Amino acid sequence: MSGARTALVIGGGLAGPVTALALRKAGIDATVYEAYGTTADGIGGQLTVAPNGLDALGSIGAADAVTAVGQPMRRTVMANGRGRVLSEFEALPDLAPSRAMWRSELYRALHDHAAAEGVRTEHGRRLVGVDETADGVTARFADGTSATADVLVGADGIGSTVRTLIDPNAAGPSHVPLLNFGAAADITVPGEPDAAHFVFGRRAFLGYWIQPDGRTSWFGNLPHQARMTSAEARAVPAGQWLDRLREVYADDVPGRELLAHTDPARLCAFGSMEILPKVAAWHRGRMVLVGDAAHAPSSSSGQGAALAAESAVQLARCLRDLPDVPSAFAAYERLRRPRVEKVAARAARTNNTKGFGPIASAVMGLMMPLALKTVLTPEKMLGIEQRHHIDWAETVAA
Repeated sequence: MSGARTALVIGGGLAGPVTALALRKAGIDATVYEAYGTTADGIGGQLTVAPNGLDALGSIGAADAVTAVGQPMRRTVMANGRGRVLSEFEALPDLAPSRAMWRSELYRALHDHAAAEGVRTEHGRRLVGVDETADGVTARFADGTSATADVLVGADGIGSTVRTLIDPNAAGPSHVPLLNFGAAADITVPGEPDAAHFVFGRRAFLGYWIQPDGRTSWFGNLPHQARMTSAEARAVPAGQWLDRLREVYADDVPGRELLAHTDPARLCAFGSMEILPKVAAWHRGRMVLVGDAAHAPSSSSGQGAALAAESAVQLARCLRDLPDVPSAFAAYERLRRPRVEKVAARAARTNNTKGFGPIASAVMGLMMPLALKTVLTPEKMLGIEQRHHIDWAETVAA
């Protein structure tokens, strides 16, 4: 074993509790430190946890908590804005289906499960600096307190403080020229509750699924070249955003109906979609990155939460099996970097299709059905990502 017996996990979002659970299973006592003084209940839009993410969560006993709050997505339907189905295909039959949910539901499920397993979370601890010695690392927080452990894990998201402490020259997130919105509309549109629908509209992309309560959960990506932060997006009155979105989706099915039945109070405006460029340094000394702090493909990948879970599990296995911290961190990066960079590249290509104009969208509508019947089979599209499996019991090689 690497000699690591204790860990500081910086960041109490989604990656934080999963990392702490994985480390705990590996015999490492981990405490989560969250910058904000309160929990994130009710915050965030929609996401899916892919089968490979559920598989990784299962290896540390957290899958049941997540599947309990998510809707199974057993089919994918792609259509154009006129309602014409371009393709429809089933999920891979021998895998658990992806689970769709609101981020707040996933957050609560993971935090409740981690707490039940003995993981401690301390709120109001904003990291401002670290001090390293040969034997450990001390985190210094803005409130004047500190904590010391054998290793420090940065699970603090795409705007990671730990990433800049590891490498002051590390690149920050870049924006995708798409604004992101989400809400639950007070209407049930045609479709099955186990299907994820993706609509390439005349002017913008829209995805949706039908919730058990009869409302329709939807998210939209509006082309927008200039960067807009989430704070800037929230500063615009929701009614003003809805007017704009209703105009953009006016000619699309079912976008027109979904926007017409969306309450401004339920609209979430997230600003520009973000993606993290290649991070040169994932670790230094006794500090290491996990989840979006190290690899943040855009939400178009459908893999953000799953990749974070995979990385948490692999990091824990490496610290469990390898003789020292440097070799454990090096093996972790070797196991993870090629995979996450491939997913990020695929997500970037998906983003490009969401920004198509009317003419390009029409051409895609002609080409996609043929492609999906020939070269783009479900196995080829989904298999390489969703079949990924980590054997917790297998020993990690140096």
